[in-house]
Amino acid sequence: MNSVELLILNFEEVRRRSIKIWKSIPKEKLNWRPDPNAMTCLEMIRHVLEAEYFYLQVIENRGSVTNPDAPYDSKDLTTVEKELEFAQPYREAFINLVKSFSKEDLQAIKIDRSDLSDEGYSGYIRPLGDMLLRYAYHEAIHSGQLLDYMRTAGVECPDIWD
Repeated sequence: MNSVELLILNFEEVRRRSIKIWKSIPKEKLNWRPDPNAMTCLEMIRHVLEAEYFYLQVIENRGSVTNPDAPYDSKDLTTVEKELEFAQPYREAFINLVKSFSKEDLQAIKIDRSDLSDEGYSGYIRPLGDMLLRYAYHEAIHSGQLLDYMRTAGVECPDIWD
């Protein structure tokens, strides 16, 4: 298995486990949040799906996108199933883009987000492989956060360690 295949496997495993979590949240708890400043469960799911599309644009652009295309902005939050259905073409585009890279591309292509320092964030320039791992990590962190939400809300958590 080469580096790109391992990245794809990681993306698929993280998403498979995320979906297992997302689908186990009872409908009546999708709008639950631990405090008024936190995202609801459904908002967090949307955030993860939307972030994948944003990462797709950043990678295609090789850096930050000034006016990113935002198809999620005009879409109301609905159900987990409808969110996944809406996100599917963007997921496929993201996975296909990753599959198009060679192992050499993972180090040679640089993603320039140094402009973020203008917005109060720590700007950076990272190799493509690093950025792809960061995205998988982003989704995994939110999966853990949702498991914490579920525990706090008294919802049984799924076994994601199969």
